[in-house]
Amino acid sequence: MEMDLRLQRRLAAAILKCGENRIWFDPTALEDISSAATKEDIRELIAQGLIKRKPVEGTSRARIRKRMMQKRKGRRRGHGRRRGKKTARMPKKRLWINRIRPIRRRLRELRDSGKIDRRTYRVLYRKAKGGEFRSVSHLNSYIETLVKV
Repeated sequence: MEMDLRLQRRLAAAILKCGENRIWFDPTALEDISSAATKEDIRELIAQGLIKRKPVEGTSRARIRKRMMQKRKGRRRGHGRRRGKKTARMPKKRLWINRIRPIRRRLRELRDSGKIDRRTYRVLYRKAKGGEFRSVSHLNSYIETLVKV
């Protein structure tokens, strides 16, 4: 038979300044607790450690941390996750900047080291500006074909 301890729970919650759901009763001392009828009785039981306040339950961030670790590895970014057009996620201009700067840097290196002359540099620079080279490696392979011929 289950004892009705609602009164004791309510009184304990008032004394311990917390909600009724956070009140813990010692399961071995339910008889003593059920006999307590006043706040003074409840205070005595609290002093004995038969009634306690449970700690506040926080929200676990373990799942969020796990998800963030996955995202850092590049997971969870497939087609189904994407909102917005390809160019909205990475603008065309930014893609162009990311492509052209290393190519131009490489051309400067080649010119300054003397591997290509100024005239060839200008020709290749204009080709780069026209979007002929996909990447630095593409530029390098193009220059190799020039040297072989």
